[in-house]
Amino acid sequence: MKKMRFIALLLIFAISTNAYAVSVKDLDQKLWSKAKQLTYDSILVDGHNDITTPMYDADYDIGLPSAGKYHTDLFRMKEGGISAEFFSIYVSGDYAKTGGSARRAMDLIDTVYRACEKYPNKMMLSASVDDIRRAKKQGKIAALMGIEGGHAIEDSLQALRLFYRMGVRYMTLTHNNTNSWADAARGEKKHGGLTKFGEEVVREMNRIGMLIDVSHVSDDTMNDVFDVSTAPVIASHSSCFHFSAHPRNVNDDLLRRLKKNGGVIMINFYNAFIDQSYWDASRERDGKLKPQLDALETKYKDNPQKLQEESAKLYAANPIEIPNFTKIVDHIDYVVKVAGIDHVGIGSDFDGGITLPLGIDGADDMPLITYELMKRGYTEKDIRKVLGDNFLRVFTEVEKRADIKSRKISGDGSLMKIGG
Repeated sequence: MKKMRFIALLLIFAISTNAYAVSVKDLDQKLWSKAKQLTYDSILVDGHNDITTPMYDADYDIGLPSAGKYHTDLFRMKEGGISAEFFSIYVSGDYAKTGGSARRAMDLIDTVYRACEKYPNKMMLSASVDDIRRAKKQGKIAALMGIEGGHAIEDSLQALRLFYRMGVRYMTLTHNNTNSWADAARGEKKHGGLTKFGEEVVREMNRIGMLIDVSHVSDDTMNDVFDVSTAPVIASHSSCFHFSAHPRNVNDDLLRRLKKNGGVIMINFYNAFIDQSYWDASRERDGKLKPQLDALETKYKDNPQKLQEESAKLYAANPIEIPNFTKIVDHIDYVVKVAGIDHVGIGSDFDGGITLPLGIDGADDMPLITYELMKRGYTEKDIRKVLGDNFLRVFTEVEKRADIKSRKISGDGSLMKIGG
């Protein structure tokens, strides 16, 4: 039923944001034109997008318009200047209890493959820095994949290697659940970080050239990763603890370790992560509405559509203030201050059960980030770093340090060619 509450929140946000969205006519038109052009000219890498789940579960066609329902479709991604998208292979922690984690991951991987096969002129299945650059030259969106939830490998290094061969290029070591070898930020702290097998996972990811993603892991796990990894790591969709004391956010000490490691944190757009007041208000509202939401779930347990509608009405009657999209750039500024310009990127978390800040309705609004960076005096070179060059640097370094040297997907996007 928690999933239904997320859907209700997304419905309310989809209905309400258009009334408050940033109006292009109110922007500095000369600067806005430059911002759009710079976004389109750059390689913009989005580190995390959960649209893969509705693509599979709801049979959503990413080639169709999504406004008002989802944050992502191919038109909006193109309009937003997204060059490379990491499609999340999200495996719920429930599968760690019931079984089927690896199967769920494979179902979502197949979904990405099929989308690329259906839209070969718009998407290109990609697995390397060279693939991303080639897709950009061809005017296509590079479609990459990252597993979200290390329980997907079912404690098997063989499975990890097979997922790599299928094209998975990062793995988020945990989701919100602590697994058998790593503690999660929002899970039970039972290992004190990584177990010995968890360290093996990290080393094997280094060896095969898979990016290690520390979003969702506990602080102890993150510290252990920095101790063990010989390659730069990423936080594919996290924000700064300084602005919101959410357990999913990264504190200053860890940002400094990220700098020393050479990695990159890709800023998440979720309101609760970027703004403390929103997170406080949302928790207060959820507590206040829990009896009514529970009653609705009981009343409409056999009518999901009605439950969704009534839950949405309840949230609409109890609105909370939504932060402005400029908060995202506040987080970018802060990472630059603590870790430096070379260690920050973009990881939207679109369609991940999140509410977005005012001005950002979906993938097509990405140029607003460039616009705000330009307003704040960032140079073109530094903006390109934030949009994607920092991630490309990390990905290149991970590839260089791997034992496996051939990791490209063939030009038709259908066959993996991986040696080693």
